[in-house]
Amino acid sequence: MTESIRERLAEVRREFHRYPEPAWCEFYTTHRLVEELRAIGVDELAIGTEIYDGADRMAVPEDDDVDRWYERASERGADPDVLDRMAGGNTGVVAVLEGNEPAVGLRVDIDALFIEESTADDHAPTAEGFRSEGDGTMHACGHDAHMTWGLAAVEAVKESDFDGKLVVFFQPAEEVSGGGYPMAESRFADGLDYFFAVHVGLDHPTGEVVAGIERPLAMCHVEATFEGTSAHAGKAPEEGNNAMQALGTAIQNAYGIPRHSDGMTRVNLGKAEAGTASNVIAERARVSAEARGETTELMEYAKSRLIGTLETAAEMHGCDADVDVVSESPRADSDPELLDVVADAARGVDGVDSVVPTADFGASEDATFLMERVQEDGGLATYLIVGTDHPTSHHTPTFDVDERSLDIGVEVLTRSILSVAEDGV
Repeated sequence: MTESIRERLAEVRREFHRYPEPAWCEFYTTHRLVEELRAIGVDELAIGTEIYDGADRMAVPEDDDVDRWYERASERGADPDVLDRMAGGNTGVVAVLEGNEPAVGLRVDIDALFIEESTADDHAPTAEGFRSEGDGTMHACGHDAHMTWGLAAVEAVKESDFDGKLVVFFQPAEEVSGGGYPMAESRFADGLDYFFAVHVGLDHPTGEVVAGIERPLAMCHVEATFEGTSAHAGKAPEEGNNAMQALGTAIQNAYGIPRHSDGMTRVNLGKAEAGTASNVIAERARVSAEARGETTELMEYAKSRLIGTLETAAEMHGCDADVDVVSESPRADSDPELLDVVADAARGVDGVDSVVPTADFGASEDATFLMERVQEDGGLATYLIVGTDHPTSHHTPTFDVDERSLDIGVEVLTRSILSVAEDGV
């Protein structure tokens, strides 16, 4: 890969890094992806509800939040036509290179996190002038690199003698597990013979490639609101139904949910809020929780127990509970046949000095919806990792990507796609 191409990859990645947007609000991001894909020249370009049914989206934010990010993208100069096609927060884009068999899919995610990026002088995006300009949001998980890989892979495959069909999903809302399901339900997921998803880093260093993950955890996000009755805490506490107590009981009891003999489960209540003043019996409380499992069935077990615990805690204290499963994703494992393809492709890439066949993922990912869809239809799927030296962990204010991994990722993905098109598995 020439130095000019490396510089171009870094330039694109840095622009995405400067303008991060959260789940279902990736308006400017989608606009820029569309601009780049039009310049490359793809055979089909679909945006928002041209890809999926908006009702299939999960973890959609409040309308006011969506509108604020929409206006921000408009003020920044996003194409009004592209914005109109994303009305209501229907973000994301799919690019297609039409051809014969096989049909190959690639998924990259595009959303950012609600994290305030570091202003430290030794933080490269700050020192080199591409720190986030979205207050309180940041590409702290490498999705800026993922988008860059997706665009560069489309261009490289288009310029090759590839004769198959390539479908690239630039998926919104991965961080809230909200976008994988609608993408998997779309017509673009039909008939894919091979499917690749990819992530940068995850504690693997620059120069290391993992051909496919094992044992991603199935997961669900749950929100619960407890509705009680307020009362004067000194004069008539007995007249209240204390939502604060319901919340406390729910927190305590959730961590007592029995583990399962078939495998690992996780339950966590990560955010809670309740009450208005020290002298008021709280009439409302809210909690954000999650359940995970080593298999989809184990996650369903933990989820059902968690929901039951929340509802029972409310009943114990005379409150009502409104429990909502905001989003979820299944477990899907990488297919061994594609592990060999990726490993062979990676061994021929400059800068790769270690190829790992598989590694435990240990977390959750809604790309599994697309993987599961392809596998159920008879295709093969893998979720690979391209290592990068990052100074601190993912989801921290000082996370950054070693830009040497940009060209490595493009080469690994492009070679893998071309390999399955030319030789199968």
